[in-house]
Formats: sequence, C-alpha cells, structure tokens
Amino acid sequence: MDPKHSHSVKLNDGNFMPRLGFGTFAPSEVPKSKAFEFTKVAIEAGFRHIDAAFVYENEEQVGAAIREKIADGTVKREDIFYTTKLWATYFRPELVRPALEKSLKKLQMDYVDLFIIHFPVAMRPGDELLPMDDKGQFMLESVDLRDTWEALEKCKDAGLTKSIGVSNFNRKQLEMILNKPGLKYKPTCNQVECHAYLNQSKLLEYCKSKDIVLVAYSALGSHRDPNWVDQSSPVLLDDPVISSLAEKHKRTPAQIALRYQLQRGVVVLAKSFNEKRIKENIQVFDFQLSSEDMKALDGLNRNLRYTTADIFAGHPNYPFSDEY
Repeated sequence: MDPKHSHSVKLNDGNFMPRLGFGTFAPSEVPKSKAFEFTKVAIEAGFRHIDAAFVYENEEQVGAAIREKIADGTVKREDIFYTTKLWATYFRPELVRPALEKSLKKLQMDYVDLFIIHFPVAMRPGDELLPMDDKGQFMLESVDLRDTWEALEKCKDAGLTKSIGVSNFNRKQLEMILNKPGLKYKPTCNQVECHAYLNQSKLLEYCKSKDIVLVAYSALGSHRDPNWVDQSSPVLLDDPVISSLAEKHKRTPAQIALRYQLQRGVVVLAKSFNEKRIKENIQVFDFQLSSEDMKALDGLNRNLRYTTADIFAGHPNYPFSDEY
C-alpha cells in the first residue's frame, strides 16, 4: 500500500479515508472561533480527516482553518479528507444538492470528500434547524430515504462530493438502501455512536459483511452536552478497566479508547478542543493492545447510548428501537 495511505482504509468506491479523524462538534456555548483555532491545531498535529456537519453551524470557521493550513503549505487540499452531513430539514430530494452547496459555500471549497445523511429522520424544511410547532412539538415529516439517497448519488456524479454514506442507520435502514432498485452507489460508511460501553459488535459485523466502514463518534465517551446527553450517565474515560490499561501501556485513557476501535477495524473520531489532548489523541499508531486487553474492553459493553436523540423517538424511522 502507498505509504500515504498506511493509516487509511479503502472505501468500497475506491477512495481512501484516514482511520483517525478530528471531530468538530461543540456545544452551543462554545464560541465558534474555537472551531477555527482547534481545527488548525489538529491539522498541525497531523490529523487529515476532519469530521464536520451543517448542523454544527461552524463550517465557515472549520473551512477557514483548512484554507489557512493549505495557504501556509502545511497541507494540500487533496491531503485533507473532509466530511459534511445532510441535516434532517433537507431530506426532500430537491433540497439535497442545495444543502451541500450551502456547506461548500461556507467552506469556500469546490468539493467535500464525504457527504452523509446525518440521521434517518426527516424534519420540516425551512430555516429552523429544529423546527417546532406552536405547541412546542418538533415538526418531523416522512421522506423516503431511498429518494434522498438517489439525490446524494447525483451529488457524487456532479463532483460535489467524492464519497457518500450514512450516519445513525440501523441494519434495517442499511438494507433498505442496499436493496433499493437501481442503486448506483452503496453507502461507503455508517457513522454511529461507538465506544466500549456501546461497542456495536453486531452492527460492525454486518457493516463489514457489506464492505461498509463503521465510523465511531463519541468514541471517547461524549461531549456531554446537556441538550443531548443524560448528565447522570457514567464517564467512559473514568472506567477502571480503561484506566488500568492506560497505566499498563503508559498511555492516556483516551489513547486506549481510540486504539481499541482501530484494532477492531473501526474508523474513529476524536473530538477535543484542547491542544495537549489533540496532540495526544493522534499518538495511537505506535502501540498495540493485546488480545487480553481487547477482551477486557469488549467486556465493558453495556449497550449504553449517550446520544439517544429522543426528539426523533416518535418517528417510524427512529433507528434506536431495534437491537442494531
């Protein structure tokens, strides 16, 4: 393999995705300027895979950071693997390309490397990211995801994105896309919450059998944004098993959590807006967990989901009611 791709995985469309990515989500109280500052730090530290989304509302800042690092010669555009996500209010097929074009305009880029459906539940289109009716209920709607997928395929054909995929899909929803009559491109990946407390072993096995890469978010536990996460849920990186492995390998708990995913064949996202931790999080390719270590980490699984996305729970496409 070309040394340039030694830390990458080949997707089912022939493109390469770096196995370690930098997550850019931040709770709303974090100033948007932090996304600019820490995306630059991440690129300087060696991250080449940047995971972003329209709904994070910081693509201008992330794009500016990437452009600055291209301008100063740190990277070329083709060294960067940039992911954006189609938000729920843009699932009607005629809204898909305009949504991607909005992201591209914010980024000041000609293309993204990966464009994925953020969550399988559609919401009422409009300027509100979380549209509510006058009773305070979220306004969900039903759109056939196969039609949305076809619109993503057209974005790939138009050269606006190199690869396309999904996020937060369960097995049944992946099967629906894979079995779609006239399918042109399979999803390259399914980005889901995945960590030692929710190790997604069945979904991972299924994705591997279909040559779909599983990408892990909240791999370090969670951002714990109170809008999305139950504050009483346990802190993954404080787990005694992870702490003792960190001590054994002279590593940080975060490095153990990331290495665990890499050895399972999972592409893993590390989100941090802290310079020291960003630099630590990329140092995960120079040590190995033993099979006993991996077994101990597998034993932590308790199907604990930090991000339950309850606002979508009443919708028939809500993905988390099925086992996987």
